[in-house]
Amino acid sequence: MIALSLQSGSSGNCTYVETQGVRLLFDAGICGVAAERRLAACGRDIRQVDALIISHDHGDHMRYAGVYHRKYGMPLYITPLTFEAGRERHRIGRIDRIHSFKSTDILHFGKVTVHSLATPHDGADGAVFVVESRGKRLGIMTDLGHIFEGLEETISTLDGVFIESNYDPEMLAQGPYPAFLKRRVKGPGGHISNVESAEVLRAGRLLKWACLAHLSEQNNNPELALQTHRKIRTRDLTLYTASRYQASGILTI
Repeated sequence: MIALSLQSGSSGNCTYVETQGVRLLFDAGICGVAAERRLAACGRDIRQVDALIISHDHGDHMRYAGVYHRKYGMPLYITPLTFEAGRERHRIGRIDRIHSFKSTDILHFGKVTVHSLATPHDGADGAVFVVESRGKRLGIMTDLGHIFEGLEETISTLDGVFIESNYDPEMLAQGPYPAFLKRRVKGPGGHISNVESAEVLRAGRLLKWACLAHLSEQNNNPELALQTHRKIRTRDLTLYTASRYQASGILTI
């Protein structure tokens, strides 16, 4: 199984996973041209993607879903609540067919299984995902809200994970965000911090690597996120960070 982050952060999110001849995109928060070029740079054709799976209705995850569907012919997988919450706000446009799922469902693409888990993030019906193929499991876990029940148990089964590491608590407290936004970020429907991400990764005894994702531009930086994880997570673990501006390298499990 291979995976790469095409971009991650509040300006746009999109993750590519390929295994057993199945090609999946998770989220459509970057424009189609950027996604097409970044996949092509890794030798992949966006028009061969088998499904686009949307995690929740916020614009940095859903904004270009209609473009991906119409321009590149991707079947759209989305929960009904997410679609209704985002279709007008983001001007999704014409969708010829929706493959609806619940945020607790299991999706099947050939021999590949995608497990969805509901999150307490403040979207209409948020979910994170675990892709399972040939006995390997990859987590795609951003916009978590808080460390919810069952998250550590799921992480304990993973071989690799893209995990939210949004903010440093001190940077958030001292930073430029207004008080209401600071409360939202650290609240139960917001994001998890570097410290929380590192602590929950302690459960990942099978992990070969973790890619820290959805880092805040104002309240975090890659070096600090990595430093925090290395301090808290004592067992050797290969760590990467997902860029807000470009694709990661190809990661393999």
